[in-house]
Amino acid sequence: MKILAIDTSCDETAVAVTEGTKILSNIVWSQASLHAKWGGVVPSIAKREHEERINWVIEKALKKAFPKSHFIGHQLLVTNIDAVAVTVGPGLAIALEVGIKKAKELSIKFNKPFIPVNHVEGHLLSPLARPGISKQINNSGLNIKNLDFPVLGVVTSGGHTEVVWIKTLGDYKIIAQTSDDALGESLDKAARLLDFGYPGGEILEINARQGNPYAFDLPIPMLGREKEMYFSYSGLKAAFVRLVKEVSSKKDLTPKDISNLAASYQHVAFTHFIRVLDYLLKSNKYSTKNILAGGGVMANGTLRKMLRQVAKKNNLKVLVPYSKRLNTDNAAMIGVAAYFRFKRKEILKPKELAKVDRIPRAKVDEPFAWER
Repeated sequence: MKILAIDTSCDETAVAVTEGTKILSNIVWSQASLHAKWGGVVPSIAKREHEERINWVIEKALKKAFPKSHFIGHQLLVTNIDAVAVTVGPGLAIALEVGIKKAKELSIKFNKPFIPVNHVEGHLLSPLARPGISKQINNSGLNIKNLDFPVLGVVTSGGHTEVVWIKTLGDYKIIAQTSDDALGESLDKAARLLDFGYPGGEILEINARQGNPYAFDLPIPMLGREKEMYFSYSGLKAAFVRLVKEVSSKKDLTPKDISNLAASYQHVAFTHFIRVLDYLLKSNKYSTKNILAGGGVMANGTLRKMLRQVAKKNNLKVLVPYSKRLNTDNAAMIGVAAYFRFKRKEILKPKELAKVDRIPRAKVDEPFAWER
């Protein structure tokens, strides 16, 4: 089962070819440098860049997946693709529509089944992806064949901070989520305060490695209120703004000061996430053996270490993508999620595509509008 998968949910134009859970190609064109001077994603620029690059990214993904195959037409769609998948939400509305339009076009032109995918489901299932040129499964030794359900899923990214109960593939329930900023968004905002640029989460992590996480006192969000099962980062961000102003008003910030500020913020942000997760695990409401962990922030080494520590304390194993590249937005995870949707017969025929539309605020535990 070979799937051409497309993701244009934000500022990366991503296309992949997958076969089951195996990745044959995974191409990502990032727009980050174009948005950097604005300090965040500019929707009109994102749409324009998706439109200009999507055909090129599709061609590159297909050529990498099938270097010796015969191509048909100017879109270079390989004849042995079995279906077309695309992210329909959540995401930036005018960015989503570019990928959806292209996927519809290919599905109709080549009479291929169309598979709509939730972006968060892609992150949740990214640890199940396998490399196409190796027998290696992933760094935890688990795969779908020996993964006991139910499992707990965590997604930490620029737009999402969620804990999801996965009763089985396709049966999801959000049990904890952010009430304001997502974890990745929070880290990027802290990075901008320290003049790290955009996106700054990765640079914040690099600086934090050189700093003391206890150098500055910052409040742990919702301390003592973990049972409410919400994450909140707006208060921490406001406290960090005050702290940076206070420290910089007394003297010029040294590289050590900046590293200590970065380490202190990152530590408290992650501590909040882990405290809520630990409370959930100790509640015994959700019995499982494994945690699936995806999303861009999960590439952070410190967060991974803290997650594994709390999992070990609760006798659980953590399953993360075999490559950190699969943590950030990509189309391979969409292809993997699409494969399981195909097996559940959650597909559409080309003649049914008129009802498919973007869903910017789609929830992973809710059916798409046309499925209700």
